Amino acid sequence: MHDEDRQIQLLNPTHRREFLRRGGALLGLFFTAHQSERATWAAPRFSTDPFSLGVASGDPLPTSVVLWTRLAPDALNRGGMPPEKVLVQWQVASDDKLRRIVKQGTVVATPDLAHSVHVDVRGRQPARPYWYRFKVGAAVSPIGRTQTAPALGSPVDNLRFAFASCQHYEQGFFTPYRHMAREDLDLVVHLGDYIYEGGITDGRARRHNGPEIQTLTDYRNRYALYKSDPDLQLAHASFPWIVTWDDHEVDNNYGAALAEDEEAPAAFLKRRAAAYQAYYEHMPLRAASMPKGPDMQLYRRLTYGSLAEFTVLDTRQYRTDQPCGDGNKQRCAQALDERATLTGPAQERWLLKGLDQSRSRWNVLAQQVMMAEVDREPGVERKFAMDQWAGYVAARNRLLGFMLRRRPSNPVVLTGDIHSNWVADLKADFDNPRSATVGTEFVGTSISSGGDGTDTRPETAKVLAENPHVKFFNAQRGYVRCHLTPRRWQSDYRVVDAVTRPGGEISTRASFIVEDGKPGAHQA
Repeated sequence: MHDEDRQIQLLNPTHRREFLRRGGALLGLFFTAHQSERATWAAPRFSTDPFSLGVASGDPLPTSVVLWTRLAPDALNRGGMPPEKVLVQWQVASDDKLRRIVKQGTVVATPDLAHSVHVDVRGRQPARPYWYRFKVGAAVSPIGRTQTAPALGSPVDNLRFAFASCQHYEQGFFTPYRHMAREDLDLVVHLGDYIYEGGITDGRARRHNGPEIQTLTDYRNRYALYKSDPDLQLAHASFPWIVTWDDHEVDNNYGAALAEDEEAPAAFLKRRAAAYQAYYEHMPLRAASMPKGPDMQLYRRLTYGSLAEFTVLDTRQYRTDQPCGDGNKQRCAQALDERATLTGPAQERWLLKGLDQSRSRWNVLAQQVMMAEVDREPGVERKFAMDQWAGYVAARNRLLGFMLRRRPSNPVVLTGDIHSNWVADLKADFDNPRSATVGTEFVGTSISSGGDGTDTRPETAKVLAENPHVKFFNAQRGYVRCHLTPRRWQSDYRVVDAVTRPGGEISTRASFIVEDGKPGAHQA
């Protein structure tokens, strides 16, 4: 097995044969296009920029990375492309002026994938920056910067990354991304809610481009709206991204084949298939993640030398229904059901096996909903968020119990979803404050969802008093910047003063540290 194939196998739990089968399907499109010149538009002319949605890269491995773009000269109107295949050139260089080209080639953009392209560039050097661009006809894309991961098992002294989530176009400008692009980072991790599916609401900072989205065309146009944002484009062009979804990429609080409302499962799965395809079309993902109808392989694992391993979870596609009627509720019997799951049995087994076999210093779970228990009702009565891990107690106990027994090195959970910043110790038993701390959770706020937000809320002190394992809460907008060394992890909570107007200023609201071998966080 070649090194790159071994890295792909590490990246994704699907069998290598399945990866090659799906990758072969893409190569088949390429060769079919070349066999019939009439089937491919090799030298198109555009009256407007076909690279209006920018460029991106993602899922970096030691010797490869995925490059992405989509041809969309009329982005908000079905892309504005004719129903033909188009030949796209790509170039990778070792310098930011692209004078030293180290690899180049062509790829076919097909109407079936909205003229998006996903180039898996192999044969690169580990832990190296590269610059890239695309060409089609006389049009040239912006230059993007990417970076490969360190070699498997190699010593790594530093890793710098940021994580973010929840970017509601109507509720604010994507100002945090402009500040993020100025950071010295190796990568960005996006934890979901890349788009929002709702319709137009008047009186907000910006406007959606139509009613609630349902069809493939709807989802494509909504992604085009979001990806037209210059700050988001800048962050994509500055670093490779590791992405996963949450609910709003399809429908609020959906689970498996269950919609938020009373939509029949069969009808909802058609909507889910459209949403999954549009997600793949707009993300820098490998062919192994290409959806098959309403199913898409998204959970995967990426490793940064001996320092860190990212286990990327999908807590939407396989989950059972939220118990107790969803919302913030007292627990009912369904919340304790052993069969209730956020990940599904197969992903849970894969997760635990990967943690058990990991040899990385830091084991990072990149996932969607809060894992730490938070009692949201002051006093004797107790209420918990049923859409989060607190509504799936048995599944969470299996994971945290595994961490207690098997002691994987330094588990750190990264979370989005709830439009606020939190730091929490993960306890073996949340009902017993003296029980062992088995890991740390950093919850990041939204990029723009919820508008400007506030530094504190009236109930903050009461919530913290009810939950002694929670170390920090803040409800401003921004992202979390993380710096890892073999000895410690530091998370800086970067917040902006406003997103409902352009030009918000950035600052660090708080910093928390986890020391190697000592689960739990303390303020810097």
